[in-house]
Amino acid sequence: MKIFYAVQATGNGHISRAAEIMPFLEKYGDVDVFLSGSNHSLKNKLPIAYRSKGLSLFYNSDGAVDLYKTISSIKFRKIWSEAKFLPIEKYDLVINDFECITSLACKMKKIPSVHFGHQASFQSDKTPRPIKKEFSGEWVLKNYAKGSQTIGLHFNSYDKGIYSPIIKSKILESNPKDLGHITIYLNHFADETIITQLLKLKSHKFELFSNKIEMPYTIENIKVLPINSEMFNQSLINCHGIITGAGFETPAEALYLGKKLMVIPLKGQYEQKCNAAALEEFNVMAIDTVDASFATLFEKWISENNQPKFELKNSTAEIIDLLISQSCSIKKIGGVEQEADPFYSLEDEMPFLSLKEAN
Repeated sequence: MKIFYAVQATGNGHISRAAEIMPFLEKYGDVDVFLSGSNHSLKNKLPIAYRSKGLSLFYNSDGAVDLYKTISSIKFRKIWSEAKFLPIEKYDLVINDFECITSLACKMKKIPSVHFGHQASFQSDKTPRPIKKEFSGEWVLKNYAKGSQTIGLHFNSYDKGIYSPIIKSKILESNPKDLGHITIYLNHFADETIITQLLKLKSHKFELFSNKIEMPYTIENIKVLPINSEMFNQSLINCHGIITGAGFETPAEALYLGKKLMVIPLKGQYEQKCNAAALEEFNVMAIDTVDASFATLFEKWISENNQPKFELKNSTAEIIDLLISQSCSIKKIGGVEQEADPFYSLEDEMPFLSLKEAN
């Protein structure tokens, strides 16, 4: 079987998940990866056959999405052209991890696909949302990328077709310890903003991971380390707690390891607000930003011990086996045509841009 796997690269989480499931996918056939986006700092060994700048996010120093810079960077005609010439028709199975060009290409060419990953879980209205929903955020989650079928990943099985997070094998096979430090991964904030507040907490040790440096250095009670998957894994496995954005992969790993978790949702990213709402059932503290009130909130968080145990209900192998078996219902494989049975009823809409906007 020939497999096309579209990976969103507006962060490291999607790439990390892709690297983890690749050995499982390769048991079923040859995999070509389409990497779309330029907001990642994680080195990878994925079999990348196609690459695009796609849609990339830009941030200001306060951790918010820079809407002007993000929107002005979008090249509608280029996206349309890339979708038109993306050769998805050559493949037996198209897997899309929240990537709009592939979604558009499948729509244009009437090629079935599996919408797979965390964002896919938001096709269900049963997935947790914040008290105040955002119309634009809801539209993006449900229309930015779509598929003929949906296999979602989330902290809990909120609905049919939603399964456990995919946890890296190095995390699954680790022997977690508590060496007392707090791991911090907040790349949407300026290092100086974080360090200023951490220096007020001299009785605690911190390991701050930054995508802005190449060599590690230490300032008083803070180790500042470059982004490196092995170093980060070890820091997480051996930490007392972690403070990070309200993404999906890193919070899921922290919950699995039983580490104390604080999240700071990225301003302008509705999905992270939704994740923070979902994490409430695990008594995870969510704060708005890193400012003068951070030290007080930190001391309150570090003194609490009410985070319930997280259970992984599905293995990576089980999820990929399911993905492949479900693909047989939407694509002619081995000469046998079977009926489609999508997890959700997906509306027949053009993702992200319309024909009129593209012309």
